[in-house]
Amino acid sequence: MHDALSHTPDPVPPGSPLAVAGVEKRYGGVHALRGAHMTITAAGVIHGLIGENGSGKSTILGILCGEKSPDAGTIYVDARPVEFSSPVAALAHGIAMVSQETALAPDLSIAENIFLGRRMARSPWGIDWRRTRREAAAVLARLELDYAPGRLVRTLRPDQQQMVEIARALSLDARVLILDEPTSSLSDDEVGALFTTIRGLKADGVSTIFVSHRLKEMFALVDEFTVLRNGVTVAEGPAAEFDEQKLVAAMVGDHTSLTRPVARTKPAAPASAGTTPAVAVRGLTVDGVLSDVDLDVRPGEVVGLAGLEGAGRSELLEAIFGLRSPAAGTIEIEGEPLRARGPRDAIDRGIGYLPPDRKIQGVVLKRTVAENLTMVVTANLFRGRRPRATDARATMDHVYDVMRIRAASPDATVSTLSGGNQQKVALGKWIAADKRLLLLDEPTRGVDVGAKAEIHQLLRAAADRGLALLVSSSENDELLRLCDRILVMYRGAVVASLPADEATEPMLASYAGGHHE
Repeated sequence: MHDALSHTPDPVPPGSPLAVAGVEKRYGGVHALRGAHMTITAAGVIHGLIGENGSGKSTILGILCGEKSPDAGTIYVDARPVEFSSPVAALAHGIAMVSQETALAPDLSIAENIFLGRRMARSPWGIDWRRTRREAAAVLARLELDYAPGRLVRTLRPDQQQMVEIARALSLDARVLILDEPTSSLSDDEVGALFTTIRGLKADGVSTIFVSHRLKEMFALVDEFTVLRNGVTVAEGPAAEFDEQKLVAAMVGDHTSLTRPVARTKPAAPASAGTTPAVAVRGLTVDGVLSDVDLDVRPGEVVGLAGLEGAGRSELLEAIFGLRSPAAGTIEIEGEPLRARGPRDAIDRGIGYLPPDRKIQGVVLKRTVAENLTMVVTANLFRGRRPRATDARATMDHVYDVMRIRAASPDATVSTLSGGNQQKVALGKWIAADKRLLLLDEPTRGVDVGAKAEIHQLLRAAADRGLALLVSSSENDELLRLCDRILVMYRGAVVASLPADEATEPMLASYAGGHHE
């Protein structure tokens, strides 16, 4: 492992398919890259790029795929300097990127998406659909995918859509495939299928730049690392020279508090204490997704929901929040029946909901931090109960400080913030509204290890103030660090309830896979 803060990168090795050196990039007064460098050492190498939100990862990826122009520095393809004036120029050199946000046309077929933006096979009468589907099938076969080329993309699962994006990149004869957070919305099984595909491409000589905040995935897949911090390359080298502690230390410096359970100042009320649950669910059934679910969450308690994708975790939160209509069962909030005809009724009863996709459902990217944080508390403007502007601003100022949001000012637009700070804003609007129960679906998805630790501490602090939290996460280690109890779901039912301090990751995985008594 090289400590790149004091290390001058070696000349680009002759076998390197892609490298950057001395890259600088400014956005106004923000210095996003400060002479960063990265080298894929050989064809077929899986290269892990890692760093906190705001470290410069997105900027360096944008430069590599031709979306951004560096202010200084050099891009090397096959050890020769090149310039990318556009994404088309990068594609011409075999560099293709699959971004975190899916860029597919859902109402078009798989074949049409694979050849999107290019001239499809023609016949004297127009598009030769038979040949187009045949050529698409050949690309899919390279990835060992048996999807019907004529199938509409909207009918595919998230992991299948991601495979279609990779197929499109391969159809462009990509030699270097950039995957930006490709596993953030995938189940464990889907992640395994994606990794099998990436390893298959490696055997064909296709290199991959893999970006993820999930360290275990990185160590399971990549051959070498580049670590960025504050726009600088701070470490690089073969994966075998790193372990989790070294990697986190390179990313954030002090790392001792980032992987241990989150401390709390006072214990949650035990189930036997007789306190009225903040939420009590009995026999909750939603046709096709939930079956006879029972659960309690008490004030000051953090209860986790574990389970594979499709087990019913998200659907349970949606049913409590009024986004799904139960076929049977009851929900009580502080001992009183909840008859939510929609989210408005749930919000009025003191329930907040953090959705899994912050950019689409959690925040309004083009509005300011202040507007987002006061979005819930000022919602009554349209219902005849107008809060005073000074009260709303005082609440916003308090939450802005409590959530430790890092922005130029509360008047900065949310789109300018890092992913971790956007997530704090999405959570902060519910903290500002002083709710009794928070339903959190993937509360740290797509944020770095440092921001994740901060969000965990903020959630624990909220529980210490008496909030009840029901947390769904696909990351079992997160649930073990954060929660008091963990409920495991399998095929729409709760199959286990475990104290977090007695549970283990293998135990949760076993129950989640249906291996229970």
